[in-house]
Amino acid sequence: MNKDFSVRLNNIEQYLTKALPPNAEKDWTMRSFGKLPDGVTAEHIKNLIEPNKALIELGGKRWRPLLLILCYETAKNQHSESALTEEQAYSITPLVEFAHTASLIQDDIEDKSDLRRGKPAAYITYGLDTALNAASWLYFEATACINELKISAEKKLELYKVYSSELRKLHLGQAMDIFWHRNPSVFPSKQEYFAMVKSKTGTLASLAAKLGCIAGGMNFEQANIYGDIASNIGIGFQIIDDVINLTTGNPGKKRGDDIVEGKKSLPIIIYSQKHADDKSKLEDFMMRASKEGIESPAVEDCIKLLETDSCIKEAASRGSKIIYDNSKLFASSSIEELFISMIPEAFR
Repeated sequence: MNKDFSVRLNNIEQYLTKALPPNAEKDWTMRSFGKLPDGVTAEHIKNLIEPNKALIELGGKRWRPLLLILCYETAKNQHSESALTEEQAYSITPLVEFAHTASLIQDDIEDKSDLRRGKPAAYITYGLDTALNAASWLYFEATACINELKISAEKKLELYKVYSSELRKLHLGQAMDIFWHRNPSVFPSKQEYFAMVKSKTGTLASLAAKLGCIAGGMNFEQANIYGDIASNIGIGFQIIDDVINLTTGNPGKKRGDDIVEGKKSLPIIIYSQKHADDKSKLEDFMMRASKEGIESPAVEDCIKLLETDSCIKEAASRGSKIIYDNSKLFASSSIEELFISMIPEAFR
């Protein structure tokens, strides 16, 4: 990855820490909540901060806030006047990373996942009620950075509109995904799958691109074009993620846990369309894995079935092609380099 990215990533970390400090500092508390009743203590606020802060500190690629900054720089170079200064652009990166963090905590609850980034999921560590409430709060807390900007009310409203619109799409995509994994006999079409992923995974990439473009001086319509490209790239990365889950296993998780969760990933969909008569086999494997857990023989049996007709390889090729083709559309060597560098070597 470009050495210059490390400077930007360090800046992003500083702004994320400032937006969500480890303790309920007085200035931060006032910015976030305004004046609170006397009975509220730092210990109460800690129940909101800690589950989110713990997950953020476990790492993550941070490619979404980095995309925001790269889009800002690209737009700024194309326009005589940017809407935000560079410092202000960095200050809105929590909009992307906090939304992503909140979605991961809620996703683990909905999928009953045990691990996230190699550690117990937040709902296991902090309790379902605390984790769910903290994640819900973080979606709203993310927008506090907009309130701090010294820009026009019209421009603030534009940022709010982009954020709220993309978050609504995110939850629509999750609703589609939940419906399919709660109904073992339902196998979506490829078109339905791509629509779900474009909403669920692609929407945060779209959010990053749109925010960066608007911050750099593009109008709403121009930003939407790049947001759509970014959401397509999000589809590619989700497909690659699906494939990794069925091959080496995703970092911090166990190989095949998508099967346990009943996820209708692209390799599953490709196989179900090629072998309509075998849908019952896939359904049976996923139901058994759901009941017996990740150690169930049904997990490996399902993966072997998918491997018999190169469905996993076909999905990997589709994902990589989507990323390559759409990365070029940004007409930015830095953005293209970012996305290509994130494709695992095995899929390039």
